[in-house]
Amino acid sequence: MADQELTWHGALARWDRRLFDAVARRHWPGADRVLPRLGRAANHGVLWGGAAAAIAVFGSAGARKAAVRGVASLALASATINTVGKWSVRRPRPLLEGVPLTRQLATQPQTTSFPSGHSASAFAFTAGLALESPGWGAALAPVAASVAFSRVYTGVHYPSDVLVGAALGVAAGFVVRRLARDAQEARVVPGDERAAAGAPALPEGAGLTVVVNTGSGTAAAAGLELLRARLPKAEVIECAGPELPATLADAASRSAVLGVCGGDGTVNAAATAALRAGVPLAVFPGGTLNHFALDLGLSGTEGTCHALTHGQAVRIGVGRFSPGPGGEPGYFLNNFSIGAYPELLGHRLRWGPRIGGGPAALLAAWRVLRAQRPVRLRLAGRPRSVWLLFAGNGTYHGTGPTPRRRDSLGEGLLDLRLVYGGGRPGTRLLAAAFTGPLSRSPVHVATRLRSLRIGDIPEGTPLAYDGEYAEAPPALVLDELPDALTVYRPR
Repeated sequence: MADQELTWHGALARWDRRLFDAVARRHWPGADRVLPRLGRAANHGVLWGGAAAAIAVFGSAGARKAAVRGVASLALASATINTVGKWSVRRPRPLLEGVPLTRQLATQPQTTSFPSGHSASAFAFTAGLALESPGWGAALAPVAASVAFSRVYTGVHYPSDVLVGAALGVAAGFVVRRLARDAQEARVVPGDERAAAGAPALPEGAGLTVVVNTGSGTAAAAGLELLRARLPKAEVIECAGPELPATLADAASRSAVLGVCGGDGTVNAAATAALRAGVPLAVFPGGTLNHFALDLGLSGTEGTCHALTHGQAVRIGVGRFSPGPGGEPGYFLNNFSIGAYPELLGHRLRWGPRIGGGPAALLAAWRVLRAQRPVRLRLAGRPRSVWLLFAGNGTYHGTGPTPRRRDSLGEGLLDLRLVYGGGRPGTRLLAAAFTGPLSRSPVHVATRLRSLRIGDIPEGTPLAYDGEYAEAPPALVLDELPDALTVYRPR
C-alpha cells in the first residue's frame, strides 16, 4: 500500500514538472509584460479589494452585497491556506531552471508552495461574487484565471498548486454563501405587528393562487418546488414581464388568498392587487434582496407555508401616493422617493439592456453626480429645493437619507427624509449620510408623519417606489394607511 502511494505521488510530481516545464518553454506574446504585473497586483488581495471597492461605489445594491460576499470568501480562503494548507504539506517551491529571467519575480516568495494562495484568493473572491451576481462574476472570471496562471508562468508554483488553490477558493465561496444564509435566517425577527383575526387557514393550499415571477431567477425556482410539495392544492401561475400586474389582479379577484413569489417589485404589484381586491397576501421571498420579507420576519418559503397552514397572519401599514401611475393610487411597502435615486434608477433601466447592469450603474451614477439638478417643489405649502425626498413605510433605523432596516411594519407612520438642494449632489448626499436618523441640519432633515402634500412638481420629474420607476404627476399626496393589508407570517 505504501509502495502504491509513493508511485502515485511520483507520477503526480512528474506530471507537474512536465507541465511546468512546458509552460516555461512556450513563448506567450505580450504575457511577459502583463502576467507578472497582474500577479504582483494581487499580492495581499489588493487587486480584489480594489475591485470590491469599485463595485461598492458604482454597482447596484445587489452588486454591493455580492462584493461583500466576495471579500468574505477571500478572507476565509486566505486564512485557511496560510494556516492549515501551507503548514500541512510544506512543498518546496519549483526550481526556476528553464523559466526566462524576464518572467521571474524580483522577490521570490518565502512560504511553501502548496497550495497557491494567489489562486485561492482569486477564485474565492470571484466565486463569492458570482454566487450573488453572475454578471460581475463572469466579468472578473478571466482576471482570476489570469492571476492563477501567472503563478505557473512566473515559476513560483506548480500547476497542481494552482488547481488545488482554485478549488479551495471556490469551496470558500460556497461556504460563505451557506453561512450568510444561516445568519440571515437567524436575524429574521418578527416585529410587533398586530395579529390579523380571521385569516383563513389553508392546510393544503385550497383557495390559494400563487403568481410566480419567473424573471426573479433561481431563488424563485427553489421556492416554487417547496411550495408545490407543502401546498399541493394551491394554484400556481408562472409569468413575467408586462403581463404580471394583470395576472395578479385576476388571481386576486377569484382567490381566498393571493400568493406571490418574487422580489420586492413583484411583491409591491401583488400587494396592490390584494388591497384592491380586499384579500390577504402570502409572500414567498424569491428576489435578490427581499427587504420587505426580511423586515416582516419571513425567512423563506417554509415559514409562509407554515403560516398558511395554521392561519397565522398580521396586519401591516402601507404607504400610498395619490395619484399614482394611470391615475389610480399607488402603494409602497418599503419606500418612495423623488430626486437623485429615481434619476439614477431611470438611467440604469434605460442603459442596462444595452450595456449590462454593472456598466449601466456606473454610467448612471456618473450622469447623476455630474448633471443632476435639485428638484424644486412645494412641500406642505412651502417651496423647497431637494436633492432627495425619501419616505419609508414605517420607521427605518440607521443614519443617512436612505437607511435599510425596520423593526415593525405596523407603526402606521411615514419616515420622511430630505436632502436639501445646494452645492453638488455627491457632497450633499455624503454629508447627509453622516447625520443622525432624526436630525435637522442645513443638509438633511428627518421626521415622522402621517401624510404630506407635494405640489409644483416639475414636468418630467421621475419617482421611484419599491424599486419601480414612473413619472411624477404635477402634485400628489403621500400618506400612510395603518393596518391596511393582511399578510401571512408565522408566530
